[in-house]
Amino acid sequence: MDLQLKGRLALVTGSTAGIGLAIAQALAHEGARVIVNGRRQDAVDAVVERLRAETGAEVRGFAGDLTEASAADELLRTFPGVEILVNNLGIFEPKAFEDIADADWMRFFEANVLSGVRLARLCLPAMRRADWGRIIFISSESALQIPTEMIHYGVTKTAQIAVARGLAEAVAGTGITVNSVLPGPTRSRGVGEFVEALAAGQGKTFAEFETEFFERVRPTSLIKRFASPEEVASLVAYVASPLASATTGAALRVDGGVVKSAF
Repeated sequence: MDLQLKGRLALVTGSTAGIGLAIAQALAHEGARVIVNGRRQDAVDAVVERLRAETGAEVRGFAGDLTEASAADELLRTFPGVEILVNNLGIFEPKAFEDIADADWMRFFEANVLSGVRLARLCLPAMRRADWGRIIFISSESALQIPTEMIHYGVTKTAQIAVARGLAEAVAGTGITVNSVLPGPTRSRGVGEFVEALAAGQGKTFAEFETEFFERVRPTSLIKRFASPEEVASLVAYVASPLASATTGAALRVDGGVVKSAF
């Protein structure tokens, strides 16, 4: 299927690994002009070269901490006219509620919510002028089922859904769509490394830990495994395309059925 993305300028935040990298890769394969982002210049450069070689697409890079307003401003000065904004940047950290200090709450809000809000605000004027744009927040099933082991993370993911819906309402009747995508447990780099460390500490293989995890911790999963970043990226690429013009204001689940609801 041709997603009609050839030549579209797409920014994927936090895209040097995991879900973000898979999204950047999917968009580049569809012919989009992709801006890769990460904090470290060497990591950004490596991904830019890799995607150029794999896809033949126009791929550029921006190294900077997008939790800071100055970095966001610099990015949009460098790359004006972003047509597709994928707010993938995010952090997670298991922590008991009693141990989550005010500074932790603020750090999570800055990274998971405000970074995307700020970029959407900066990108929106050009999208309005063109009467076309796509803004996508990568949320999580944790937005609907707040994990007790990281409540601050879940709350920020719920906030992303609210922002996406509110912004979709604000651009009603235009060619701009705004959606949130909710992955379930996904074997991104961070999650993979975290799970592998836990498994090793318990003397188990990754596969053994995975089986136990979906039996005890996420028993409502229908696929009974971690999704791959590419499975999430496939949905995001479609939502970013002109073919998804009637999909807006939605919280779209690619959660493996973890959320026990038909709606």
